[in-house]
Order: sequence, then C-alpha cells, then structure tokens
Amino acid sequence: MYRKSRNKLALSIAFSLALSLAFGQENQPSLPAKATLQDVIDYALENRPSVHQALIDEEIGEEEIASALSGWFPQINATGTYNYNVKIPTNVIGGNVIQLGQKHVSAAVLQADQQILNPGLIQASKAARFIRQQNALNTENSRINTVVEVSKAYYDILTSEEQLNIIRENIERIQRQLNDAKARYETGIVDKTDFKRAQITLSNTLAEQKRVSELLTYKYAFLKELIGLDAEQPMNLSFDGAAMESEILVDTTLTVDYNERVEFRQLQTVKQLQHLNTQYNKWTFLPSLSAFYNYAWDFRGNRFPEMFDGNFPRSVFGLTLNIPIFQGGKRIHEIRRSRLLEARIDWDVVNLKNQINTQYEMALATYQANLNDWRVARENVALSEDVYNTIKLQYDEGIKTYLDLMTAETDLRTTQISYLNALFAVLAGKLDVQRALGTVDIDN
Repeated sequence: MYRKSRNKLALSIAFSLALSLAFGQENQPSLPAKATLQDVIDYALENRPSVHQALIDEEIGEEEIASALSGWFPQINATGTYNYNVKIPTNVIGGNVIQLGQKHVSAAVLQADQQILNPGLIQASKAARFIRQQNALNTENSRINTVVEVSKAYYDILTSEEQLNIIRENIERIQRQLNDAKARYETGIVDKTDFKRAQITLSNTLAEQKRVSELLTYKYAFLKELIGLDAEQPMNLSFDGAAMESEILVDTTLTVDYNERVEFRQLQTVKQLQHLNTQYNKWTFLPSLSAFYNYAWDFRGNRFPEMFDGNFPRSVFGLTLNIPIFQGGKRIHEIRRSRLLEARIDWDVVNLKNQINTQYEMALATYQANLNDWRVARENVALSEDVYNTIKLQYDEGIKTYLDLMTAETDLRTTQISYLNALFAVLAGKLDVQRALGTVDIDN
C-alpha cells in the first residue's frame, strides 16, 4: 500500500511537470503572497528538480525490476527462414543415390520458452525489495537535503533583511547627526571636523547598504533556484524574528541513533544487496531448467512459385536442463570476491559510524558555541543601545565630543550586526545538529 501511494505521488508529480512544460511557465505554481519558512519548504518539496528526479528514479527502478522479473513469464518468439539449396544434399539408400530435399525451403516457427529454475531470475526476485528500499532512501535523502538547504537560505535572507533595516535606521541617525554637525559648524560652535566625519560615516554606511542590498538580490535568486521557482516569479517572504528566536533551542541530551541516519540505512541496504550477490554466486552451481514448445510450418518446392502450395507442419515440446560442471574455477573466485566486498562494506559501516559520531560532536559543539555567542550578542545590543543613548545626551549637552558619539554609533551597529550573524549561526547550527541526529522533519 505504501509503495502504491508513492507510485501515485510520483506519477502525479511527473504529470504536473509535463503539464508545466506543455503550457509554459505561466501555469507554474507560485508562493503565497507572504511565504513563511514552512511555505517555502513545502513548495521546494513539491517543485525542486532534484526531488522530482529522485521520485522519477524510483519509477525507473520499478520499471527495471519489472524488466528483470519478466524473464519468469513465457517468452514467445516467431521466426521465419528461407534457404535456396544450390546443391541438394544426397545420400545412398539401397545402392541408389537419392537427393534429400528440394531447391527452395522455407519455414515459419512459433516457439514459447518458460524458465523453471534460473539462478539469475531467483537473484532478481530477491533483490527487488532491496532495490526499492534503496531508491526510496535516495528520495528521503534528497528531501532531507532540501529542507536543510532551503532553511539555511531562508535564514540567510532573514539575516540580510534585518541587517538592511538596521542600516536604514543608522542612516537616519547619521543623517540627523550630519545635519546637527553642519548647523553647529555654520554657527561657529565647532570646527568642520565633526561635519566631515559625519559625511564620511554617512558615505560608508550608504555603501554598506548598497553592498548588502546587492547581495540580497543574489540570495533571493539562490533560494528560488533551491526551491524550483522560476526566476521571473515574485518571491515575498514573511519574517518573524521573535518566532525565529523561539526555535533556536534543540535537545542536546539526545544520543546518536545510527538507524535514524539515512546514510547508514543506505549503506545497510548496499550490504544486503552484496550479501544477496554472494548467495547468487553460490546459486550458479545449480542447474538451470526450462521448458519449450514450438509449432512450425515447413514449405518446400523445386520451383519458387510452387514452394507455398502446401505446408508440412511439425511440433515439439521439451525440457532443457543445463548443468554447469566446470568453468575454470570462475564461480569459486566470484564467491570469494563477493565475500571480500561484504567485508569491505563492514568496514565502511564502521567508518560511517565514526564519521556520524564526529559530525554530531562537531555540530553540537558548534551549536553550543553559537548559542553562547547569540546570548552574549543579545546582551551586548542592550548595553550598546544604553551607551549610545547616554553619550548622545552628553554630546547634545556639549559634554562628549563628536568622536565619542561616532564610536558609540559604530559599537551599536557592530553589536546589532553581530547579533544577527549569531542568530543565523545558531539556527544553521541547529539544523546541522538535527541532520547529524537524523531528526530533520520532512513530513510537513
């Protein structure tokens, strides 16, 4: 039932893709007006080319299995032959030389063959389940990668959008400070140094805004590529910073369960297929048995026009038993080779387990470090805002210099950007921890 539902899903997606190609990009589904992260992930799982390809690969696998197992069905063939005997063969019968045959000979043969015992077909029958499992795991792996990559790209855009908002706020503050410094300079309260510094700061901040804005254009294009959205289609994302902050925590007490990792299950499937291949090499010592039945119509005559005046039917039913006795030791060597490949895969399993443990430890350490950085950055933002507001009041009263104000402004902007980078890092780190544990949610 599960395989049938997957087949229906793959056929539905393939049909939708065909309609999209037939009627053009105008009919391509679009994202909601304000797409959330879940909206973007759902769209990617339905429209990303690599996911489509994985599902099509499952269908290709089904056809390959059906093709391999078709050998169990009767194989029916029809053949036709025509021969012209330049010299009719002869034989001596009763002291007389007699021609055996006629000048023109033709035959039409209809034959059916049925395999009864065949090691290759037995191996194909037993391997079908593991091949289906392998293809399904490839699709699952594609979906996991899609969720992780799309989420990281979404968080990256979120960070850049918030960074742009911060820069815009800074530009407004710097513009006010520039106007204030200009007024002070024109009234002779201060020299032109403050005014020039404000101009330099404003120019640098505007340049930073331009750089972040240009990179943001690329990041949107990259996200469209990831989810399979046409470049001409609009993309408007909905961001909720508070919601993002509420999702940064992950259970760090969980331990690694290798069976949760799709890569481990893929390797286990490869091991099962290799073990089955070893069994097949043992089965090659078995004989093969098949049955056949044919019905033929023979036509002959000394002149070509007379050849089809009558026919001489014949029919045969029989069994064919093929017993492999000696093949130069090939089968023994193939069995040994297959066993060595099994042993090699066992070491692949050991190596993969070590890699998974290392990945988890690295992901967990990185996540915990990023989480600490985020907490420190959050506190620093509050402190920087308080420092800036205090120095701004003191500057307005003439207690602090403009350089002190610019330093506080720079510190505030730096801590705000550091906070955003820390938030992105901790969200991305959480995804890496989930992938290392094999707990990435792909069912939504």
